Amino acid sequence: MSQLETPLFTGLLEHIKKNPIQFHIPGHKKGTGMDPQFREFIGENALAIDLINIGPLDDLHQPKGMIKRAQELAAEAFGADYTFFSVQGTSGAIMAMVMSVAGPGDKIIVPRNVHKSVMSAIVFSGATPIFIHPEIDKELGISHGITPEAVEKALKQHPDAKGVLVINPTYFGIAGDLKKIVEIAHSFGVPVLVDEAHGAHIHFHEDLPLSAMQAGADMSASSVHKLGGSMTQSSILNVREGLVSAKRVQSILSMLTTTSTSYLLLASLDVARKRLATEGRKLAEKAIRLAEETRKQINEIPYLYCVGKEILGTKATYHYDPTKLTISVKELGLTGYDVEKWLRETYNIEVELSDLYNILCIVTPGDTEREMNILVTALRHLSEQFRHQAAKGVKPKVLLPDIPALALTPRDAFYAETEVVPFNESAGRIIAEFIMVYPPGIPIFIPGEIITQENLDYIKKNLEVGLPVQGPEDDTLQTLRVIKEYKPIQ
Repeated sequence: MSQLETPLFTGLLEHIKKNPIQFHIPGHKKGTGMDPQFREFIGENALAIDLINIGPLDDLHQPKGMIKRAQELAAEAFGADYTFFSVQGTSGAIMAMVMSVAGPGDKIIVPRNVHKSVMSAIVFSGATPIFIHPEIDKELGISHGITPEAVEKALKQHPDAKGVLVINPTYFGIAGDLKKIVEIAHSFGVPVLVDEAHGAHIHFHEDLPLSAMQAGADMSASSVHKLGGSMTQSSILNVREGLVSAKRVQSILSMLTTTSTSYLLLASLDVARKRLATEGRKLAEKAIRLAEETRKQINEIPYLYCVGKEILGTKATYHYDPTKLTISVKELGLTGYDVEKWLRETYNIEVELSDLYNILCIVTPGDTEREMNILVTALRHLSEQFRHQAAKGVKPKVLLPDIPALALTPRDAFYAETEVVPFNESAGRIIAEFIMVYPPGIPIFIPGEIITQENLDYIKKNLEVGLPVQGPEDDTLQTLRVIKEYKPIQ
């Protein structure tokens, strides 16, 4: 196979050249049945390939033609036995990954700082999570990875676990010793599932953390749209056969996937794979160089700190992705959200994420020195404007969420009989819904956990500074849904 091929995108172009009369969906019929203003903005080319799984165009649910070929090329590029395209984002791929190994009552070992899609999959599957506590960075106020020792301890206590899930790398670009974790899990005959949402590019450059497939993992879900150049919502699921069945993975993924699959998204995966496979190293090299130059300049700005190689050296910080610029702003007496808002209003800059103490900027091959210079100029201005309130000589206190005790399985809690109680009176109760700050989408509470006052205070702090707390039915967070408790008859 030649990685220069784009069987799916090329096949779509050949199909639209024939200009067939369409008596099938989508109903806009190449854009002629669509709002003219939107059609003009989107463009005729995009609308012409907004098609459906008719005979000549293959079917994602049972591919035999151009989609099959495109997925085979992707498997070769990412070092997998099989690669499946996802139009449900990496969330859909992660859910398929979890549900393909764990069913009702099965144990699955997961870090507590997993994305909400992992916990959604656990609710759907009925599996029981065995949580490993990630290493917490008390200076930055973020979670890192899990250690090989913690995985080994969990497997010795739960040798009947059906899988170990690892985040590689984290949202902030930190990776643990994935190869060692894989070796340990495989010695127990347990497959390793990798949330590689933020690592689509790492396979293609030796200075980046090992990819899941390079480390010998059994499955990995990767957001090609995040850092690999495809369109938003398009992702892949890589599979190494042996401890998992590719046919079962395909079946589960199909259950979770719309039958009206977007060919725009699929074609963007096809061309993104080609570019990564043929130019990935060069593109990653450019992004790494830009990021490292920018990191150096940021670290020369008073009261700001951009995380670099110095963070490495613990068992949970084995490697890192330098294209992630995690910038601590707490010494300026500002929250990350304050800085996000200031950058938006003052410099028209949008960041990837902000939290109580940091902002996160991602650097990709789509960036140039121009954007980097604007960011550095803006951060210099920020430091100058707010230096009067900097915590000179005083170490700012970092508030971290507590890891609550799990009283019920997430599925049992989610489907239990519930009641609504005031937020301020909920401590000690068992929560029946998710609460998280998104991004990054790591739950503060998951269904089945005992509500702690510390985490209620942490949620309040996030709300006070304007961060997007999500999940509960009551989006004002005046109330929470908890498991109903029956009082004895007097």
